[in-house]
Amino acid sequence: MTLKLKVGKKGYIILPKAVREAVGLKEGDEVIVEIRDGILLKPVRKVDIDKLKEFLEEHVEKLKDLKSSEPRPGELAGVYMEEEFEN
Repeated sequence: MTLKLKVGKKGYIILPKAVREAVGLKEGDEVIVEIRDGILLKPVRKVDIDKLKEFLEEHVEKLKDLKSSEPRPGELAGVYMEEEFEN
């Protein structure tokens, strides 16, 4: 999508509703401004710290339940990584 927008008196640019909705911007959200061969605006994705902590705690518990042992020399010689990602 390419749009032509007009810069206001104080440097303001109004992003049309369709653009805001397309990238999920709401009032009060922040954007990152990058200057390249032009200007790039990217929405700041906020991370819910509580959800992240909960996920990591659950993941740690799953890891604790895993029974792991050190591989013996040559044990994995016939295993190829490509096989792990099939299906």
